[in-house]
Amino acid sequence: MSQSPAPRTTPAGWRFDNSYSRLPQCFHEQIKPVAVREPKLVLLNEPLAEALGLNPVEFKSEAGARYFSGNETPAGAEPLAQAYAGHQFGHFTMLGDGRANLLGEHITPAGDRYDIQLKGSGRTSFSRRGDGRAALGPMLREYIISEAMHALGIPTTRSLAVVTTGEPVYRDTVQPGAILTRVAASHIRVGTFAYAASWGTPDDLKALADYAIQRHYPEILESEPSAKPCTEQNPYIRFLQAVIARQAALIAQWQLVGFIHGVMNTDNMTISGETIDYGPCAFMDAYDPATVFSSIDVQGRYAYGNQPRMAQWNLARLAEAILPLLSPNPEEAVTFATAAVTSFSDQFESHWHQGMRAKLGLFSEEPEDKALIDDLLQWMQQSQADFTNTFNLLCTQLLPSSAVSECFSGDPHYQQPAFLAWLSRWQARLTRQSQSKVTVFERMRAHNPVVIPRNHRVEEALAVAVDQGDLSVLERLLQVLNHPFKDTPAHAAYYAPSNSSIPYQTFCGT
Repeated sequence: MSQSPAPRTTPAGWRFDNSYSRLPQCFHEQIKPVAVREPKLVLLNEPLAEALGLNPVEFKSEAGARYFSGNETPAGAEPLAQAYAGHQFGHFTMLGDGRANLLGEHITPAGDRYDIQLKGSGRTSFSRRGDGRAALGPMLREYIISEAMHALGIPTTRSLAVVTTGEPVYRDTVQPGAILTRVAASHIRVGTFAYAASWGTPDDLKALADYAIQRHYPEILESEPSAKPCTEQNPYIRFLQAVIARQAALIAQWQLVGFIHGVMNTDNMTISGETIDYGPCAFMDAYDPATVFSSIDVQGRYAYGNQPRMAQWNLARLAEAILPLLSPNPEEAVTFATAAVTSFSDQFESHWHQGMRAKLGLFSEEPEDKALIDDLLQWMQQSQADFTNTFNLLCTQLLPSSAVSECFSGDPHYQQPAFLAWLSRWQARLTRQSQSKVTVFERMRAHNPVVIPRNHRVEEALAVAVDQGDLSVLERLLQVLNHPFKDTPAHAAYYAPSNSSIPYQTFCGT
């Protein structure tokens, strides 16, 4: 990553150093956001602003609305749209930032680098006949879910602000336009490498890989490879292995809280290992591996139970893209790539079982643990028990947890003989480890969220915000989601799943 002079700090706190813009021209288009009629700040993530070393007071003034709408470019920013490709539901196509604009990379006082991107900022050459804009509802939705994921401890892009544009957006209906400011470790995707392999030169591909390694995996360059096996001396093999390791950990974290991304195309898998794009995503209530929420996923390609397999498929596309970097010998390159991609399954399973043991309060490992976990999930699926609340009810078997107990202890699901038999097995398993009930409870409480973004609660908050211009319901929801592991009686109303018999469906919101 090429160096530039030390960034200058602006009154708002911006310190831009735009290394991505120094990549070959094929990876981006220099373009400013399209100005909007009447920008108005709707939401500002003050804790995130402060963590980034920014000045929330400055953003609350009219300057904030100008920055976050793209009407004014902050000093030091170099706005651009990124080029990339994507396998959309398995079909390869050229994409790019059709409605997003990367203002630049902000350097925090601690020296950390973050992309600052406007989403919904107008047409670019990658817009593919789209209007380049975004509606208020989907932008507020991304704000809610991304901040909830952050509170859950899951790597994610984050939301700094939402502004309305004062202009209509035409979708199925006329909706108020809005722009989201997204913060990310970077927006380099698996699809960025697929783009380089298909439309760039070998030098372009190498430049992108070198850049990604410097930015996200500098330890590859810092370690001494001389004593390592020949396969580990190649930095690009080690890069592929590192990306796979991060994605295995990330997907396991999704599965452990019942998160369903909904559109796991290769343009929505980041090299940094962050969750990105919160369009048709949702959290599962009743446990069922076949659960799909996205209106466009008619075949269930990205169903909850398929997410690990789809992640591995995406990573195989990354490996294909960088084959020339893995070895000058094509057969040897395929061998290296296959070994790396194949390792995903074992890594995911390790993270998954480690996480499930934590959710069940298990400190030790026994051969029977896998059956104990699988049998619980099978019972949940057969009885349509709630995924999140089942684990929280188990916590109450150790120490009283009043809010959860009062909400669900009388649920007939948990009086079924099959569940009670499983409960006896689990309790017997706990006796074979030395930790006290208090210690086991604390472990479970730290790994089982009491509150998740329940779909009906999210929709309720969005409807009031968009239709009535009232953010109070949304702000209250954000406050609750900010403490997902805390069992608070005042938050008990947010624990229950929807009682609607109508299947929940999500939409891309483009």
